[in-house]
Amino acid sequence: MIPEWKWNGVTMDFISGKDVIWVIVDRLTKSAHFIPVKTDYSLEKLAELNVSEIVKLHGVPLSIISDRDLRFTSIFWGKLHKALGSKLNFSIAFHRQTDGQFERIIQILEDMLRYQASIKMAPYKALYGHKCRSPLFLFELSEKKLIRIDLVRKTEEKKSYTDLKRKNIKFPVGEKVFLKVSPWKRVLQFGRKGKLSPRFIGPYEVLERIGSVAYHLALASKLDKIHKVFHVSMLQRYRSGLSHILSTEEIEL
Repeated sequence: MIPEWKWNGVTMDFISGKDVIWVIVDRLTKSAHFIPVKTDYSLEKLAELNVSEIVKLHGVPLSIISDRDLRFTSIFWGKLHKALGSKLNFSIAFHRQTDGQFERIIQILEDMLRYQASIKMAPYKALYGHKCRSPLFLFELSEKKLIRIDLVRKTEEKKSYTDLKRKNIKFPVGEKVFLKVSPWKRVLQFGRKGKLSPRFIGPYEVLERIGSVAYHLALASKLDKIHKVFHVSMLQRYRSGLSHILSTEEIEL
């Protein structure tokens, strides 16, 4: 749903590496904040950063979309935003279409900061001669009036087209499917990394259909920390054959 005004609705996620970059994007204007944090930051510290870096500049958002990171699903985080009046919404696991523009912003940031073996440095340093001084980026549109109706129309057109392509993709309860892996999330990693890592794992049994485009899977016990409901775009029909089974023994959480 398109927010009514700037910074009324945001999407957030963490990009991990040597430490973590907290990415917070306004869903209307697509302006973004990239906040450097450490993996051992407490929830109280993250709350302070949220107030000083976001709320102080833009006010309290009415809604927040995030994945099911333990920091976002914690009791403290829930009570904090309930007190602030922000509604928390959690996206389906690994569903990159939840906000495609948000994913592209993350990809652009990763491309800017990623070390390139061929030039022995990050693209930013190669271009400007020094490391990126700060992962903070804020871009605000100058127009006082935003053409929201056009954004809504384009969003609905894209959704209708996507739903049309997928409405006939159905998996009955009991059928087995492969699960697509999203390497950039760094939630599932395999013995082979990068371009050679498996793109699908499984197969897993379908336990339940959730709504029209999501399914509840019977994942292996080693994946019990993963939310077990997945969008249909992340699933692929399994054809019986022992050679197709991908073991979860190499998976690291």
